[in-house]
Amino acid sequence: MQTHFSPSQLDDPQVATSEKILRNCVHCGFCTATCPTYVLLGDELDSPRGRIYLIKEMLEGGKAATKRVVTHVDRCLSCLSCMTTCPSSVNYMHLVDHARSHIEKTYRRPWLDRTLRWLLARVLPNPSLFRLALIGANLARPFSAALPRGLKSIVALAPKSIAPPTADSSVTVHPARGVRKMRVALLAGCVQNVLDPQINGATIRLLTRLGCEVVVAAGSGCCGALTHHLGKGAKAHESAQANIAAWTREIDGAGLDAIVVNASGCGTMIKDYGFILRHDAAWADRAAAISEKTRDVSEVLADLDLGAAVRLDARPGAIKVAYHAACSLQHGQGVIEQPPSLLRQVGFDVSAIAEGHLCCGSAGTYNLLQPELARALRDRKVANIEAAAPDVVAAGNIGCITQLAGGMKVPVVHSVELLDWATGGPRPKAMG
Repeated sequence: MQTHFSPSQLDDPQVATSEKILRNCVHCGFCTATCPTYVLLGDELDSPRGRIYLIKEMLEGGKAATKRVVTHVDRCLSCLSCMTTCPSSVNYMHLVDHARSHIEKTYRRPWLDRTLRWLLARVLPNPSLFRLALIGANLARPFSAALPRGLKSIVALAPKSIAPPTADSSVTVHPARGVRKMRVALLAGCVQNVLDPQINGATIRLLTRLGCEVVVAAGSGCCGALTHHLGKGAKAHESAQANIAAWTREIDGAGLDAIVVNASGCGTMIKDYGFILRHDAAWADRAAAISEKTRDVSEVLADLDLGAAVRLDARPGAIKVAYHAACSLQHGQGVIEQPPSLLRQVGFDVSAIAEGHLCCGSAGTYNLLQPELARALRDRKVANIEAAAPDVVAAGNIGCITQLAGGMKVPVVHSVELLDWATGGPRPKAMG
């Protein structure tokens, strides 16, 4: 794609990076076939190629974002399916992140939209506030019909019961069982630790059982992805820097072999810390080092002897599992084979899902900000899952789990909960 940025514009390193991304695009349109919003709406401007044109025009002209641009960029899920499809290696993720940051700085949204986005950025990364918000959502449920659209979608997605924190959440170091093979830090996270703290519990049990010492580093918390994708770069950088500082202290102290993430949306963000903070002299090197050490939990488990840990007396019977590949895992991180392979390794019958490349509609805060499109994508995904007739659905991201559970009759659990069960842990609570 030909660009026309001025030399002064290219002095801005963010613009210079986006200009290189734009030049890689050859207008081929392969991305349209795998873009969920284009598949649903059939509008060129709701495809990656169409959004690239809009972003190019906005950035190239040094213009404030318009309502038209904001509408179509807001409809993007950042599922990154287009990046998997693209033959020209266009880094759409970094381009659309720049566009969102530009929109946040130059466009004044209607007050209700501004307020909702402010609330999401303030509440979701803070587990205490998020827990209070869920209690409030349940109290508001009888009056949801009278609420504004954004608040109505929050109430609809809020769980009717809120799990108490697990005992594991207050422990900072979990010793390995037997000979220690690895020392890893686990991202405790924010939203996941409130919606389903059992996931972290299962992860810790599984990793320690396989010889990993697991540390939850003091000072680590929200990865920053939620605020980053809302265009709130400064807030996202604060979260990233807090995590980098916490994990660097562990590396400099007893050392870390890996930083383990069991929410794939967070993993994609942390693996990108090196890029996000590349121009910050105080943080660039440490950010790059943290990104290099970050791995999805399935990547770590694939390097451990999981099969040897399977207990015959604990091994589940013939259970059919539909594995849902989270977009942030398959497209954002390129982790595709490990999760279903691990599930098969411990004895589950794993089935594929038709249109497995398409998003379920969760996408961070997307199902709160674009509820109609999110619901349509969820229903399409649910129909494809039900066609496989599984006993349980497994996924590697809390957003997907919450989104699918709202439309499924069969239980939806994290993959590590099934792996933990097969190696001597408890049966996942969602399975009854």
